Amino acid sequence: MLRWTVIFLIVAIVAAIFGFGGIAAGAASIAKFIFFLFLVLFVISLFSRSFRRP
Repeated sequence: MLRWTVIFLIVAIVAAIFGFGGIAAGAASIAKFIFFLFLVLFVISLFSRSFRRP
């Protein structure tokens, strides 16, 4: 049980370092950009598939 406590303490410290620094904001903006990029690519693939002849 003590081992799990130490593991969760280390995970919490690492999450706090990333969360309290500027890394979280940068990662969120990159994730938002990638999400919209793949959303546009998905819509383009749907349209190109519907116009393709069988």
